[in-house]
Order: sequence, then structure tokens, then C-alpha cells
Amino acid sequence: MSPDKEQILARRSRSVALVIAGAMLLWLGAQWVGGQLGWSPRLVFLFDLAAIAAFVWSMAVIYQIWRSRRHDG
Repeated sequence: MSPDKEQILARRSRSVALVIAGAMLLWLGAQWVGGQLGWSPRLVFLFDLAAIAAFVWSMAVIYQIWRSRRHDG
């Protein structure tokens, strides 16, 4: 695999890691704040959906990275 492609995959991997960590922290924060402020379950459910969307996106990108490494390996 070329060094340029390796750098691109490394950058994508780091962005996936940041999205996963950020989504988890925001989700945990929203759950805590929602409990403290008495938010309605509908509003808190929106944060659940946003976290799920971030994880689904992350899994799709991880699959793309895996396929790229497997193909070029």
C-alpha cells in the first residue's frame, strides 16, 4: 500500500475514533442533563437517535477502511 493511501486511511481511522468518542460523550451528557432538567422522553430520544446515527456512520466507514486494507494488503 502506498504511503499516501496509508495516511488517508489513518486520517479516516482517527476521525472515526473521534466521532465515536464524541457521540458517546454527548449522549452521556444529554442523558444526564435531561434527567436533571426533566426533559421529556421524546427530546431525550432525539439524542439517542443522533448517537445511533453516529455509530452507524462509524461502522460504515470502519467497513470501508477494512475493505480497503484487505483489497490492497
